[in-house]
Amino acid sequence: MSTHETVSTDDPADGWDAVRDLPPSAKLVAKVLDYNDTLTQSELADETLLPPRTVRYALNRLEDAGVVDSRFSFSDARKRIYSLTI
Repeated sequence: MSTHETVSTDDPADGWDAVRDLPPSAKLVAKVLDYNDTLTQSELADETLLPPRTVRYALNRLEDAGVVDSRFSFSDARKRIYSLTI
């Protein structure tokens, strides 16, 4: 007889599992987005004190992991607004 636990996909902690193996910069960006609803890349750089290039890398990794969503800013179409999906 096998003993397997059933894991609920509705558990918010499950989404954080995707972040666990990412670089520290991606974890920091995810946590800042967790505390703020939406931020631009430049706002994330200001909040995290990370260089813009590092924030861009972290956002790419988070998007690849499926935990960050981005959309165009209505106030400035040149910017994208990022939000956490977990």
